[in-house]
Amino acid sequence: MEPRQSLRIILLTALVLVGFGALLSRLYDFQINRRAHYQALVPGDREVTVREPGIRGAILDRNGVELARNKRNYEVYFDLEEIYKSYRRQHNEDATHEVLGSEKGMPRVKEETDIVEIVNTWVIPRLVDLGVAKNYSASALKTHYVTHRGLVPFSYNTELDYAEFARLAEHSVEVPGVYLDVRPQREYPYKALASHVLGYTQPWEKGDIPDQAKRQFDHYIGEEKGKSGIEATFNDMLSGPAGSRTLVKNDKGKITGMIDYRPPDVGADVTLTIDARVQYLVSNVLRRAGRAAGVVMDVRTGEILAMASVPDYNPNDYIPSIDAEVYKAYRLNPCSPFTDRCISGFAPGSTFKLGTAVTGALNGYADRSYSCSGFVAYGSYKPRCWLRSGHGTLSLPSAIQRSCNPYFFRMSNQLGGEKMVAGLTMLGFGQPTGVPLPNETPGVFAGSKIWRQANRGEPLTPATIAQLSIGQGGTLASPLQLCAMVSCIANGGRYYKPRLVKSAILPNGSVLVEDRPSLKVDLIKEGMRPADLEKIRLGMWKAVNEPGGTAGRTKIPDVEVAAKTGTAQTSDDGKPSHNAWTVAFAPFDEPRYAVTVLVQNGKSGGAVCGPLVHLILRGLLARDEGMRLPLGQLEPAIGNKDPIEVTELPEDVLAAIEATDVGETGDETGSPLAVQPAITLPVDEPVTPEPTITPEVDEEGTVIPRAVPVEEP
Repeated sequence: MEPRQSLRIILLTALVLVGFGALLSRLYDFQINRRAHYQALVPGDREVTVREPGIRGAILDRNGVELARNKRNYEVYFDLEEIYKSYRRQHNEDATHEVLGSEKGMPRVKEETDIVEIVNTWVIPRLVDLGVAKNYSASALKTHYVTHRGLVPFSYNTELDYAEFARLAEHSVEVPGVYLDVRPQREYPYKALASHVLGYTQPWEKGDIPDQAKRQFDHYIGEEKGKSGIEATFNDMLSGPAGSRTLVKNDKGKITGMIDYRPPDVGADVTLTIDARVQYLVSNVLRRAGRAAGVVMDVRTGEILAMASVPDYNPNDYIPSIDAEVYKAYRLNPCSPFTDRCISGFAPGSTFKLGTAVTGALNGYADRSYSCSGFVAYGSYKPRCWLRSGHGTLSLPSAIQRSCNPYFFRMSNQLGGEKMVAGLTMLGFGQPTGVPLPNETPGVFAGSKIWRQANRGEPLTPATIAQLSIGQGGTLASPLQLCAMVSCIANGGRYYKPRLVKSAILPNGSVLVEDRPSLKVDLIKEGMRPADLEKIRLGMWKAVNEPGGTAGRTKIPDVEVAAKTGTAQTSDDGKPSHNAWTVAFAPFDEPRYAVTVLVQNGKSGGAVCGPLVHLILRGLLARDEGMRLPLGQLEPAIGNKDPIEVTELPEDVLAAIEATDVGETGDETGSPLAVQPAITLPVDEPVTPEPTITPEVDEEGTVIPRAVPVEEP
């Protein structure tokens, strides 16, 4: 045989083998990879399995008021793959458009199915006729089709009212792939009330479908997830078990029956220690300030009755997704509405003197007196008292009453750094309280664990200890930490871990979180004499009820209040500023409530925060006398950065304060302390989760015919 003929035979054989291989490859693709696709094109009934998400449990206040719940939401959604198949059954040619792609790194124009054109011509006209069409994002629909086909339904209209839903149900669209559904949707009935505590939910990430689920279900719908607040930290308990249903469809895609149904279940109801009416009271009081935080605790149990931060936000704005312009307004607000100031660190100023006093009492220093000549010298550094002339010799109760700086400078340095650190750590400073919220900052103080990690080898000098004793020099504490300390002082020395969640219970009665106080430390068992603790309580009483006290504006007729003010020197946008504080408890003899209020850029703790605490305590005590506190929706507070000199009060409140006037009121603002924060302290910025932004309507998705104006003759 000639070589040329042999070569021809070899080439023909190779071509046959290549063709046979290609045929085998196509058969494999047809029989294995795309079997389900081609089976769906064969006339006859078929089964479709749909995963249904679990139902989220409610978040309730301590009295059963629903703060986060599910409302019935009527929705139109598309199975884009089924819509495409129904279109092809009625049309000889596919609707396509050219798109620019690439092949082996080279640009190439190719044709793809124009799913938007199919939806706009095949589906939308029927929805227009029924009055339920809406403009949508065609770009989002394209991406959804390419990514998920029919596995994940495309949510088209989630804003139907019941009348529209009923009309659509009565007059079937008669287009396979267009479905009506009733699904639970998260709702926060009181809008911005307790928004930082509750948080918000976010739609499920459509890329998070497990491979096993893709094999198990023809359609997959996932659960929404908590992204902030209690919604996030208790997400697993709030989420209910998923359900499923198996439908029978005929060859035209019409549902002819359901052969199996396992309904989704409900997650646990989470009951908070929050009292919604007290929360409403505190939130409204704080709206008198630009940027503020307020915490109310039950001193007998450590339960948080209210925890409010302004400015705030409306979590409903995130459901099911947030409009880009609304989110932009929140994000560009210079007052940081997403920051929960109740669990964020701020310079505590003179309120921290209570921690120094407790530490002194734990170590037997409560009986000591120290002199104040207006300053104390530590080498060339001479921190002053707010009263330039000095207070003279003071006992511990009088030093608390008058908020004398040198008294605590001297006490803390006699105690020494080691004992100061131990006492403040016992009171919960420099560590998270453990309240179940994201982004709680532990705070920091010179000598604490975090401080030592950031400043290895740095000594605690006498000047540093002096600044620490009055809550300056880089010290940071949260309003919740200070309220927990005041609660401990009020109740006789029992430091309860602050509790925000009272219980979590499944529908079948299973208890996931028990209603039980958590005692962290008992100061009396740690060695403090009850008489020494009483000296600290007495100092707070004198600050309110005797001349020269700094907290006279918290006083309430016929009720004895104990308090301590603070005005911490700090900076705001690089400019000198103050954090104004007042902490208090009442009634004095049988304490029930501890209250902490912080106002950023407040000029004086007594003049700015004292009246706010007064209003909160008046409401709490009136409630105890039988008055029903109001409860309603709150629009988000925008806040401002204006400096606040004095909190303006209603005439009846001013009259009540004047009727119990104690004469001279001290003001610890005074002159600058020559604060020396010489050592760097770490501050972690809170992390704000990225929300799901509502896709914007685009030109291709603008499908509703515009009304033509009628010209007058």
